[in-house]
Amino acid sequence: MRVLLIGANGYLGGFVAERLLADPAVQLTALGRGDDADVRFDLATGSPGALTRFLDAVHPGVVVNCAGATRGGARELTRHNTVAVATVCEALRRSGCGARLVQLGCGAEYGPSQPGSSTAEDAVPRPGGPYGVSKLAATELVLGSGLDAVVLRVFSPAGPGTPAGSPLGRLAEAMRRAMQSGDGELKLGGLGVQRDFVDVRDVARAVHAASLSAAQGVINIGSGRAVRLRDAAAVLARVAGYGGALHELDSPPNPLRSTIGHPRPDSDHAAPVSYPYPDGCGSWQQADVRTARDRLGWRPRINLEESLADIWMEAACRI
Repeated sequence: MRVLLIGANGYLGGFVAERLLADPAVQLTALGRGDDADVRFDLATGSPGALTRFLDAVHPGVVVNCAGATRGGARELTRHNTVAVATVCEALRRSGCGARLVQLGCGAEYGPSQPGSSTAEDAVPRPGGPYGVSKLAATELVLGSGLDAVVLRVFSPAGPGTPAGSPLGRLAEAMRRAMQSGDGELKLGGLGVQRDFVDVRDVARAVHAASLSAAQGVINIGSGRAVRLRDAAAVLARVAGYGGALHELDSPPNPLRSTIGHPRPDSDHAAPVSYPYPDGCGSWQQADVRTARDRLGWRPRINLEESLADIWMEAACRI
């Protein structure tokens, strides 16, 4: 099976590439903007015609799109998350390869949900920010393209390689600094949000399964369980061996200051400008993952403690 992977040098794409390469039946070609890609191509600026010519030459049976942007302004997010997907869809329609498309979407497309509820694929999407809007627009393009396509809506990925700017990445970095400086307390804020964390290796397994299946439409990929960020912080402290006290700031998040790893009053370091969760999903998100089980035969295997241990191992290497 010939697979064209777009975005192999990204956080999710790297693990997807690793999973696909482990399948001896897969012939993998990586397309992306980086020098390490087999073919260099920028979806945000490249033409559908150029991509069509490449598809006709490689003739893949499956195209997996892991490319996209998670940060930036509305214009940048639209260019990398929506216009890029429009290019992929148009190129596949023009091409004679007849490839199946596996598109990685995200839980942010749904927007805020009722605490205690599980969000199924038939929920009406109401994204709460430009990132979710740009990803939802991409999903609608895929679903309306007439292609053999499936969109995997990935909730909150975690595990090795977690970006340092993500909430769990910032949490690990704050703990690393506290341990390095010998601080006996760590002040944290914004820990009341609850998210559905799914290990990035389980996400890669889901992509592999979707590539081999005939499933179409939207499929949620998550753990099926919301976890409060303060509970994740406690687990991280345990696996890190941090014996200090964790003090949660009870003031509401301030958009001008970081709420994870908030500096102590006598700190010389200014807090970075960021929200603990810039996904526009409010205080609660939990996936209904029954469709993934029924249509892909997929279930998450790696628990959050193992994911956090891997995140900490990478952070500890910087001590």
